[in-house]
Amino acid sequence: MKRILHILSSPRTTGSASRKLGHATISKIIDKYPGSLVEELDLAIQPVPHLEKLHIDAFFTAEDLRSPAQRDAVTYSDAWIAALQTADIIVVEAPMYNFTIPSTLKAFFDHLARVGITFRYTGNGLLPEGLLKNKQAYIVTSSGGIYSTGELKQYDFATPLVHFFLTLIGMEVVAVFRAEGQAIVGQEAALESGLASISIK
Repeated sequence: MKRILHILSSPRTTGSASRKLGHATISKIIDKYPGSLVEELDLAIQPVPHLEKLHIDAFFTAEDLRSPAQRDAVTYSDAWIAALQTADIIVVEAPMYNFTIPSTLKAFFDHLARVGITFRYTGNGLLPEGLLKNKQAYIVTSSGGIYSTGELKQYDFATPLVHFFLTLIGMEVVAVFRAEGQAIVGQEAALESGLASISIK
């Protein structure tokens, strides 16, 4: 049994290839780990607050020194970091919108990046060390073009961003599943290719 956190970010609540591919990924994980518990966060239905000065000030204020407003401001971040800390597997749906990820997903990541909680600076001038270790992550994406190979690969600012962020906070990204080329082969064919690629490690 595994604890799975499923993050959906497509603004399209129906007809979304990334959602279909994401749910299929969850099903495959449950097939491999029967009885697993799934917690779902749908950023199209449960919008994430974009960072404001109040959030940032609260993040960098010691817990016992926070004002009531600051304590309230960190509740969203604290709750979803706690969900990540208890999860074994994370599935992040990150469809490509204008060559990058939906703004809601970026805003969500901003609430997860907490120094001393999800990462720490090492003082050696290198990248920070991630603190959310021993967790597997799967990235699910969709796009109109083909960005995994070929001339457009350099313009994929979606999957590399998600991969980098999850790695930065300590997770192991084990696979990326893509429903790509929808504008070329059609959504159904792109989705079928993505579904066929699902392999749970």
